[in-house]
Amino acid sequence: MSAALPGTRDPPQSQYDLTTYWGRVRHAVDISDPSTLFVSSAGLENAKQIITAYKTGELKDPTPEFWAAKKIVDSTLHPDTGQPVLLPFRMSCFVISNLVVTAGMLTPGLGTVGTIGWQITNQSLNVAINSSNANKSSPLSTQSIITSYFLAVSASCSVAVGLNSLVPRLRSLSAGTRLILTRLVPFAAVASAGALNVFLMRSSELRKGIDVYPCLSPEEKNAGVVASPVGKSKRAAFLAVGETALSRVLNSTPIMVIPPLILVQLQKQKWMKRRPGLALPVNLGLILGTSLGALPLALGAFPQRQQILAGKLEKEISERIGKDTPVEFNRGI
Repeated sequence: MSAALPGTRDPPQSQYDLTTYWGRVRHAVDISDPSTLFVSSAGLENAKQIITAYKTGELKDPTPEFWAAKKIVDSTLHPDTGQPVLLPFRMSCFVISNLVVTAGMLTPGLGTVGTIGWQITNQSLNVAINSSNANKSSPLSTQSIITSYFLAVSASCSVAVGLNSLVPRLRSLSAGTRLILTRLVPFAAVASAGALNVFLMRSSELRKGIDVYPCLSPEEKNAGVVASPVGKSKRAAFLAVGETALSRVLNSTPIMVIPPLILVQLQKQKWMKRRPGLALPVNLGLILGTSLGALPLALGAFPQRQQILAGKLEKEISERIGKDTPVEFNRGI
């Protein structure tokens, strides 16, 4: 996020230990914090100046002010371009952007038109988020983005409509079981199409590979050594895209499963039957609470700055720098 800022001293990636899952979760809480959305342009510029002061050596050691500034920079700027990610598509806006869409997909009794409409809306949002936060060393062409978008929409609508028509035919199951399965149809559509969406929107990375860099020691970073790419790796790209797709499934699973199952049970209660109008606000509250908890847990599943031995990548890279040499790459979010 700070690579494009002046200075040669590489700032620490996080105040937490990113080699551990809970360290990454705590870091993810920072970059997904919705409060950073309210930082003004002046506030962002001030944060960039603090990071620049560290990179130029004016600020010797990280301070609480430095970490606050880095939280703003990390949650706002793209790590490859150094430019602000469009606000609705930042990870800090992920829960808010998805709240209404998820509530729409989980609305009980949606017909075919409603199901298709909400699936199209969800995949449109996914395309924008995946494209905005992808590794930018192998960008996707506009034509490829359009093609990938229609493939993802077709997949999600096919799964959702197909399962919605299949569940009522399962006469061997009880009515209660069929009701639960009906409520879980959006999860199946979102999970499958969401993973496909990531692969489609980042297919250029899979075809061309992504930049991999040598891992610098703390001494080299403090000395201002700038790492240059050692090559492009398709294997690194597959790992980056695959882990990102899995993290999307890990994120969507509790959001698309827990609220509808709880709502089914609540709607059986007398107080809920007397107040059917509460279904919508209760559903929104369940989705919001689950989303706030699930997103950092999913983002922390894999390191964003991933390390791997060169020997596990293409032969030309391992032969050039040695198979036991560690390299790193930006996984994307």
